[in-house]
Amino acid sequence: MSSPAWPVLAPVFEPVSQIASLLGESPLWVAGEQALYWVDIAGDAIHRRTADGIQQSWSCEDAPACLAPATDGRLVVGLRSGVGLFQPQDGHLHLLAAAPYDTASSRCNDGRCDPQGRFWVGTVFEPKTADRACLYCLEPDPGTSTGWILRAHLNDNLTANGLAFSADSGMAWWSHTPRHVIWQFPFDGVSGTFGARRVFHQFPTRTADQPYGGRPDGACLDNTGAYWVAMYEGGQVLRLDAAGDILLAVTVPVTCPTMVCLGGPNLRTLYVTTASKGRPAAERAAEPLAGHVLAISLDSLGLPPAVHGIAPDVWQG
Repeated sequence: MSSPAWPVLAPVFEPVSQIASLLGESPLWVAGEQALYWVDIAGDAIHRRTADGIQQSWSCEDAPACLAPATDGRLVVGLRSGVGLFQPQDGHLHLLAAAPYDTASSRCNDGRCDPQGRFWVGTVFEPKTADRACLYCLEPDPGTSTGWILRAHLNDNLTANGLAFSADSGMAWWSHTPRHVIWQFPFDGVSGTFGARRVFHQFPTRTADQPYGGRPDGACLDNTGAYWVAMYEGGQVLRLDAAGDILLAVTVPVTCPTMVCLGGPNLRTLYVTTASKGRPAAERAAEPLAGHVLAISLDSLGLPPAVHGIAPDVWQG
């Protein structure tokens, strides 16, 4: 087996979660609280750990899949039933926009805000039989009972992941995990529209005669514009440059990392959520950290997450 053409790091990760998730996702560093949030999709829970080690969990029973910060300290949450607004102070979850898809077969999956403050979320089509997942934007609509609507902008996906926006709002990334591909799109931050997609990176699929590096899951950008992506079933996180070439591989001590963010007090901590749900018994026994949030310190500097930009007084519900 030939060695990769890029550096490989094998650091010692530290678990930062007290509770192992079934399907951990969407790590989010909130600087104002000095806290890390994440979700357990299969465990119907939102978790928070502060920098001083205090962890809190909330059950929401609606498959919370992704998080984004709001201007008043609340969190926008992608759910099975649509998109909601979560209040950490009292655990209240209010539905902002009902799902425009069949919730019996689809749910929200990976999402974040763009630099202009719009919340975007991709879905997953759970029967896995057709590319029926879409990328939706949470948009104001006075004609609905809640004042909000989810409007589809991109489609042709099955398990939507890897959403990211460049700091200058000129580019966006979105992955089709089952096809092992990350797409890149020109993005107009003013209008919130996407140009024609191109293949940013196509990863090989699993074959009997080749080592398997996993398939692209959740991602983030660093301050240089490099794209960090968790490789599900590959046991690694990759850093890719602006052309889509691999710069670095970071080995993770579990088979299924799910998403990454660069956070911590100096935005130089790599947080990695992981999964244990549905994995073989032998793998779970060999990987006691599966399901935990893992962390290491890096030289790379992260970007603060974009914040949902609608005035708080519009959000009272």
